[in-house]
Amino acid sequence: MTKLYQKSEITFAVLWIVAYVVLSSYADQLSLSVGIVKSATAVLHIVMSLLLYFWIRSNNLSEKFGFCRPKVPAKQFLYYLPLVIIASTALWGGIGLQYGFPDALLFVISMCCVGFLEEVIFRGLLFRAMEKDNLKTAIIISSLTFGIGHIVNLFNGSGKDPASNMVQIIFAVLVGFVLVLIFYYGKSLVPCILFHSANNALKVFEAGGSFSPQMEMVMNLFVIFVVLGGYAFYLVKMGTDHNGT
Repeated sequence: MTKLYQKSEITFAVLWIVAYVVLSSYADQLSLSVGIVKSATAVLHIVMSLLLYFWIRSNNLSEKFGFCRPKVPAKQFLYYLPLVIIASTALWGGIGLQYGFPDALLFVISMCCVGFLEEVIFRGLLFRAMEKDNLKTAIIISSLTFGIGHIVNLFNGSGKDPASNMVQIIFAVLVGFVLVLIFYYGKSLVPCILFHSANNALKVFEAGGSFSPQMEMVMNLFVIFVVLGGYAFYLVKMGTDHNGT
């Protein structure tokens, strides 16, 4: 694994993305056939998370991939409040438990690992591999690939209609853009991992059917264009002011 990374960081990142997306899709299908939500997926994500974490540590890449405290005070990131708002949306319609305890526990474990894996792969491996050649291109491609990676939901039986899945992809692209800016300015993946894990895991406590489809779409658009869009604008301006341009 180290030899491949040293030979081509971009190839290494792309292979991790492909392996993660494909294996996760197969694991989800296997979990459904077993009848226990995220049973196979949780195991896969734990193994992949541990493999990636210990590989990074053993190669002294922790600082490069943001396994450290942020270099920028939380105040400059508005104390990450927009991310807290986004993560809390799962609870806006009330709190419920979609699964029994064993299934819910596996779901939370899997989603926390997803937060770790996707941040390290898309914000760490891919962004860092491209950043040294062209920063703007690295930011754009990291954001787009993160969003496009969610297109698998169109085919994996997510239970949502195509329009909702497309909104999820647009949402993911904007989230990816915001998170890569936080990582670039703060030099730490920790806030990104914590948000991503919480945002995913809280879905298990979402009370389904609390809003009409129309209201849910309005809320999604509010989050995308007002919360995410506003935060993205702020972060871009913060970076411009910081660079003095």
